[in-house]
Amino acid sequence: MSLNFLDFEQPIAELEAKIDSLTAVSRQDEKLDINIDEEVHRLREKSVELTRKIFADLGAWQ
Repeated sequence: MSLNFLDFEQPIAELEAKIDSLTAVSRQDEKLDINIDEEVHRLREKSVELTRKIFADLGAWQ
């Protein structure tokens, strides 16, 4: 999925890309029994908190 992000949203976009990458690896490596669900969950929580912080601190021009 290709989305456009504003400059102040870039950290969120990078974190979401990492989550997507880990999820894809997890799907591909199911045969290897690699469990990265905890890491994905932790990153999703971090993304939510980062989003809250960024949007709470927005200035009027943003």
